[in-house]
Amino acid sequence: MSDLKKMYTTILGDNFPMDMTISFGDQTLVYRKRTWKIKMEDGSVDERGIRYGENPDQEAALYELVNGNLSLGDCKFIEPGNGLVSAIPVEDMLQVGKHPGKINLTDVDNGLNILKYMTDKPAAVILKHNNPCGVAIGDSLVDAYNKANRCDRIAAFGGAVIMSRPVDNDTAKMMAENYLEVVCAPDFEEGSLEILSARKNLRVIRMNQIDRLADFEKFRFVDFKSLIDGGLIAQQSAVNSIRSINDLQPATATRKGVDYKCDREPTQHEIDDMLFGWAVEHGVTSNSVLYIKDGCTVGIGTGEQDRVGVAEIAVHKAYIKYADILCFDAHKIPYADLCLEIAQGKRDKAEKDAIDAKVQEDKANLPGSVMISDAFFPFRDGADVGIDQGVTAILQAGGSMRDSDTIEACNEADPKVAMMFTGQRSFKH
Repeated sequence: MSDLKKMYTTILGDNFPMDMTISFGDQTLVYRKRTWKIKMEDGSVDERGIRYGENPDQEAALYELVNGNLSLGDCKFIEPGNGLVSAIPVEDMLQVGKHPGKINLTDVDNGLNILKYMTDKPAAVILKHNNPCGVAIGDSLVDAYNKANRCDRIAAFGGAVIMSRPVDNDTAKMMAENYLEVVCAPDFEEGSLEILSARKNLRVIRMNQIDRLADFEKFRFVDFKSLIDGGLIAQQSAVNSIRSINDLQPATATRKGVDYKCDREPTQHEIDDMLFGWAVEHGVTSNSVLYIKDGCTVGIGTGEQDRVGVAEIAVHKAYIKYADILCFDAHKIPYADLCLEIAQGKRDKAEKDAIDAKVQEDKANLPGSVMISDAFFPFRDGADVGIDQGVTAILQAGGSMRDSDTIEACNEADPKVAMMFTGQRSFKH
């Protein structure tokens, strides 16, 4: 049997070529493999690319687009010279620990994919396994990071953090309290790197291109999916076109000759959370449902097969994470540890009962949130899950034959729930 622990720290052989060329008819894109000269623990310098792929027994390589201009139909794809993750120079790997793996880089990439819609404010995205576990905007970077971390302190363990502003010392101190795999920001203020260096295996990446990340909103790239038979599906990358209230549509429907519309219009605050939530949704694996409140994720349901199921999962996660953060605030230990110590007779069950009661009283902070669905609700039951938890507004794609049922669910709610349509699906598989 292989020593799996040793495999995680081993750099595989790299048999991928330095150059890769992809031809689309008479148009050609040229890619160059990225490698980094990194000083190892024994003092030697090793030039390697990615440590391994999704699993430690998979060789992998990172390629940067270095030449070619691709146009297909009316779509002009991103040109060379716009490198982000694929163009990180070794001098911007401010703290390496060890050569990065594929998952580290794809987490950073999807964080940037979400962050590109939030560059006008201090924002933080924390990801795990290429899905956000907490996203928030704030009055300052430390405020944004603290909110994002409190969304799901459990999943943030071992995660990647991507931020829209240079890391200051207060934010660095807060991050140093957690075990993180990667921290990526446009820069790091004096003293912050020393604080972060307490975590030896933490990868700290400076990416000054974050300052122009908003330019990437409209860029298209070729998105490849490899098939088991060696075939490929190529598609244009998705673009989020829901960027202002003008892009939203009123929730209306006609069924059997009867017109339906939502009775209540969303407030400006709800619209702000709708637009924020749809930006986060752009980086979440479908089927997904999110709950957003005050520019912060409250519950994230990802990758489920049915919409009512993922709405319920997002609620379930919100309750679990809320209990955990209440426990951590009160006792400085995770909720799971509190339950274990009670079972072992080390703590009074009244401590857990107090937390559980507070979670039920607050409904895990879900009341007042906005429900975001990456596609339409085929039945009203998915929307009913959020309404039962106290959401005040819903944003969904619209287009279901039963949109009228979901509109009725919003109008029957007490108080009434606002709903808007995007007219755009946001699937990400």
